[in-house]
Amino acid sequence: MAQRWLVTGCSSGLGYALATAAAEAGHRVAATARRSEALEGLARAWPGRITPLILELRDAAQCEEAVRSACDVLGGIDVLVNNAGGGLFGTVEEVCDAEVRDQLETLVVGPWRLTRLVLPLMRAQGHGHIVNVSSVAGRMAFPGLGTYVAGKHALEGMSQALAAEVAPLGIRVTVVEPGSFATRYGTALGEARHQLPVYAELTGDMLAACRGMADDPASGRPEDFAARVLDIVAADASAPLRIPVGDDAYAYLGVAEQATRAELDAARALMRAAPSPQG
Repeated sequence: MAQRWLVTGCSSGLGYALATAAAEAGHRVAATARRSEALEGLARAWPGRITPLILELRDAAQCEEAVRSACDVLGGIDVLVNNAGGGLFGTVEEVCDAEVRDQLETLVVGPWRLTRLVLPLMRAQGHGHIVNVSSVAGRMAFPGLGTYVAGKHALEGMSQALAAEVAPLGIRVTVVEPGSFATRYGTALGEARHQLPVYAELTGDMLAACRGMADDPASGRPEDFAARVLDIVAADASAPLRIPVGDDAYAYLGVAEQATRAELDAARALMRAAPSPQG
């Protein structure tokens, strides 16, 4: 059955592929990007199926207008995909307050705001699906990506709370956790303005890996990611809340799960060995 989608971050990469795949599947899509010219190709390729909308996630008024426009054109919203984002590279010591705020505005506040705006619509129609695009960084950490990791962890925490709140209302929530895909994420990755030489050797390999992601033959194809998201949205309500996408995502998160279990065991052993508190 055709659905009405609002997808953010459609200028390239995962969002572009997802908007295209949804349109090919017969859905109607309100596709957003910060610049109108970035959406011209999508709109030409899918007239009547894809409606381009300008959206800067950090602008509350633009978020309200995007949701209002999507509803006007589509007649409602069945699926919201919070996909837009970007990364900042820098260690915790290097990243300043303003850079932290800017990253969290994009990765957490913007998706939270859009979710809040569509929920009354979904409650009124008695159904809906919110898909938050996280990352393997939503469940593990990488040196030099502290702000991105913090944002994705926060997005996943919000999604877990949201899922418990809206399930009784007929609204589904899914967190999609991509591994490495051939997108512009790495080439567009910003760097902290204040850099300390002491960290260069410690984080250099990670930065190089991020920069080379688009050209790495091991990286997944955005079209494959899009196909998996369509499968997830078509699945029944018993599907898991958090779904990794990509073979490397399962490998990464398997290692992270083992490390978490080992840490928990070590903490338990430490506390058992600690002297009892004195009354």
